[in-house]
Amino acid sequence: MNAAIAPEREAELLDLGRQLFDAEHARRAVAPISIGRPWLGPAEAYRVQQEVVRRRMAAGETIVGWKIGLTSEAMRRQLNVDQPDYGPILSGYLVPPGTPIPVDELIQPRIEAEIAFVLRAPLRGPGLTAADVRAATEGVAAALEIIDSRIEAWKLTLPDTIADLASSARVAWSGRLVPLDGLDLKAIRVVLERAGEVVGEGLGSAVLGDPADAVAWAANTLAGFGVTMEVGHLIMPGALHASVPARAGDAFEARFDGLGAVTARFT
Repeated sequence: MNAAIAPEREAELLDLGRQLFDAEHARRAVAPISIGRPWLGPAEAYRVQQEVVRRRMAAGETIVGWKIGLTSEAMRRQLNVDQPDYGPILSGYLVPPGTPIPVDELIQPRIEAEIAFVLRAPLRGPGLTAADVRAATEGVAAALEIIDSRIEAWKLTLPDTIADLASSARVAWSGRLVPLDGLDLKAIRVVLERAGEVVGEGLGSAVLGDPADAVAWAANTLAGFGVTMEVGHLIMPGALHASVPARAGDAFEARFDGLGAVTARFT
C-alpha cells in the first residue's frame, strides 16, 4: 500500500489538496478531481487527503478518530462506488450534544446512522480481525454522521472520496458507551426518523457483515500508510442504511436497539 508517489505528481496532488480545502471553506463544490487523471489511485488520493488534513491541523485541529465509508451495499449503490473508503475525523467535525448544525457551513449534507466505537487500546494492522477490534474497544454508542461532498453533485469515484476525507463533515454521538460483552453488533437495528417520519432503517450486519469487521478492514488498510488508530479515538464504521439529505429545519432522531438514541438538528 505504501506505493511511491511519482515525483512529477507530488506538486499536483498537493494542489488538489489545497483546492479541496479551499472548497470546504468557500462552501463551493469542485469538479471530480479524478476527471482527466487516470493515474489517480487510492495511494495518490490518500496523499491529497493528507494535504487537506495538514492544512486543517495547521489551523489548530486534531485527529480524534477515523471513519470508514461505503461499507454498506446501500451506500455503495447510492454513490456508485464499489469498495469502502476511509478518512480521519477532525476535532472541528464533532458536534456537542444539543448543538444545532448550520447548513450554511456545509455544501450538500446528508445524514446516516452508525454504531460508533471508542478505543481503549491502539489498533494497527495488518492482520487484525473483528476479535482484535472487540478486544481494543471500550464500548460502542449511538451516532449520526453528517457527510458532505466537496465534489460536485456527489459524482464520485473511489479516489475522489478518499481525497475528500471520505466525505467527512460532522459527527454527533450520544456520549453513552455500551460495553461489548454479550452485544451482537450484527443484530443491532436502527430506525432513523425526521420529524417523526421514518427515513432510514437497517441492521449492523449491513456494515461489511459486522461493524467490527469494518473497523478491522480500515485498520489493516491504513497500516499501509503508517496509520495507527489511537486510544480514545472515535471510529465510525459506516452507515446501516442509505444516507438521507439534510436541510435547514430538519430534526433527526436515530434509535438503536440496546444503544439508545441520538439526535441532530439543522438550522
